[in-house]
Amino acid sequence: MEITAAVAAVLGAFGLSGAAGLNAWLPLLVVGAADRFGWIDLGSSYGWLSSTPALIGIGVVFLLDLVGDKIPALDSVLHTIGLFVAPVSGAILFTADTSLSSHLPPAVAAILGAVTAGSIHAGRTVARPFVTGTTAGVGNPVVSTAEDGTSLALTILALAVPVLAFVVILIVLIALGWLAFRATRWLRSKHDRQERNPTRPARRSQ
Repeated sequence: MEITAAVAAVLGAFGLSGAAGLNAWLPLLVVGAADRFGWIDLGSSYGWLSSTPALIGIGVVFLLDLVGDKIPALDSVLHTIGLFVAPVSGAILFTADTSLSSHLPPAVAAILGAVTAGSIHAGRTVARPFVTGTTAGVGNPVVSTAEDGTSLALTILALAVPVLAFVVILIVLIALGWLAFRATRWLRSKHDRQERNPTRPARRSQ
């Protein structure tokens, strides 16, 4: 039973940190609220996540990020900031989950969480310009909403069905890897076209 619990905790931690890669604030808010209402027990080390100031602060930033990520150009700025925020969120969530039964050393858990969240966030950051360029920005809100929905689903699965959450994380990583590859090829092709057809300067009148 202890081995099963340890595996479930680790797989669930991967799910939570992966969710943080898609939306750094949503999993923190859900986990904090779950602890606040007694659905899970984070323990004293991470009980601050369910404190009133933390829930209000995370909730406000979450709403701002939720709206801003659906606006072209502004989403790029938020994604750049997220390159630092997402790994931190992933590290906190991974460590909080696995520390419930002390299945992994905190340093190892933090690294795994940061790498998982950071990898997923990097993938969506690379793919977003491809979405913006190929849809004239129209696809940004759709993709952002899908990311938010997936993040919420992953968070719930990580707490309820850790094995399924881990499988979804693998699927998300593969999908983002494919999108990042397509985005890289698209950007390279666009650059090549610009080099072959540079804008000619207008002639000066004699």
